[in-house]
Order: sequence, then structure tokens, then C-alpha cells
Amino acid sequence: MGEHGAVKTDPAIERFNRMREEAYKNFRWTRTTVRTAVLGFIVFPGLLYGLSQVGYRRWDWIARRKGEPLRVSTHD
Repeated sequence: MGEHGAVKTDPAIERFNRMREEAYKNFRWTRTTVRTAVLGFIVFPGLLYGLSQVGYRRWDWIARRKGEPLRVSTHD
């Protein structure tokens, strides 16, 4: 009941799957991979963190009543 004898295997698909599964074996650090790693793991998360901190300090959602501004006043 679980036998699929009529399915043909495509060598190109099998080669692609094997290449994809073993990509880590052929990895090399090049100028492009270093740049991608630095941008993806350091710069982009740092920018997200910085933008979130700016927004966090700018708006105050806690204990605001209807009609009160959400913007934090800096001259208190």
C-alpha cells in the first residue's frame, strides 16, 4: 500500500537536492560572504535596535487618558 514503484526519479532534481543539503561543505569566506554576514548579523539588527529605542523614548503609551498626548515631553 505504501509502495510507489511508478514514480521516476529525475537526476537533475536529485543532484540539486544533494548540492543544497551539502552546501556547508563547500562554503568559503569571501569578500561577498563577509559583507553579507556583517550586514545581516551586525548592521541590520543594530539599526533595528537603534530605531526601536528612538521610538520607545518618543512615545509613552502607559497611563494615557483620552485627549492626552502620547508624545513624551522633553522639558519636564
